[in-house]
Amino acid sequence: MTAPTVVVTFALDAAGHAVVVEALDGAGEVVAIADADPASRAVALRRAGAVMAWNPGKELRPEEFSLMAGAKLIQLLPAGIDFIRFADLPAGVPVASNAGAYRAPMAEHALAMALAAAKRLVFEHGELAHGRFNQGARNRRLAGGVCGILGFGGIGSATATLMRALGMRIHAVNRRGASDAPTDWIGGIDQLDMLLAASDVLVIAAPLTRATLKLIDARALGLMKPDAILINLARGEIIEEEALYRHLVAHPGFTACIDAWWIEPVRHGVFRMDFPFMTLPNVIGSPHNSANAPGTTEAGLRQGAANCRRALLGETPHNLVGPEDRLL
Repeated sequence: MTAPTVVVTFALDAAGHAVVVEALDGAGEVVAIADADPASRAVALRRAGAVMAWNPGKELRPEEFSLMAGAKLIQLLPAGIDFIRFADLPAGVPVASNAGAYRAPMAEHALAMALAAAKRLVFEHGELAHGRFNQGARNRRLAGGVCGILGFGGIGSATATLMRALGMRIHAVNRRGASDAPTDWIGGIDQLDMLLAASDVLVIAAPLTRATLKLIDARALGLMKPDAILINLARGEIIEEEALYRHLVAHPGFTACIDAWWIEPVRHGVFRMDFPFMTLPNVIGSPHNSANAPGTTEAGLRQGAANCRRALLGETPHNLVGPEDRLL
């Protein structure tokens, strides 16, 4: 009997191929089609037991989408899937995101941003560069404060572990209003206002969906403490851009740590901001590279392939994408 195949639509080097083979653990064979001719691609997609893709819209030709109709799973490698057009994928085939695969480096990034903001590292670095030695300036301790986490999945829970080690209390909101990971308080999305008001540090780790689009608007920002630290690791569009800029100008004690921007090269082909955030002293920015660390690609491949294995063995895959998770 022919073993089922896992078709990989993106370029896969030897090391990546080995990771996928190991994670499948004999449940299927790996077929990479990025460099294959059209006929070979068509045969592979028709026979696919599962498909692994980073961005189907760029990796597959329009006529190839329907060929995946017999697959047991389409496994997406990104954790965020808001830029993927689900209408192009064959109806009835389960689709899974790779949520949580990149949680370890992203949690470290959140911690680094929180500490940099609390200790005024970026601001005082600039002051020193201009000859100003502000030794009397007070910084903050995070211990004893509340770290609020919007989106308490893999990234949120990993961040909570690090923040708790600093002595912070963990408050969180997610869709279920519950979690197996420990918290000091957790609520549903209908209790977001309570989270916002309590948080000394607020970490956004939720996916961009119709429900979270512009969820943090001027009203929501107004509920937060005037000296809160807001960290966005998820998607820029969860926050209203103009509202955040106006809030930062009006509240100089409030700090925004922005890793996820509104217009970015991977999703939009260009980087652009409509307001001059980087001219503000209470902004710390990074180029959405919180997940870009050694071993990250391997971790994503391993989790994605392990999920394909579940599907091939007749088990329910993790991180299945429902209608409420889809933006496009």
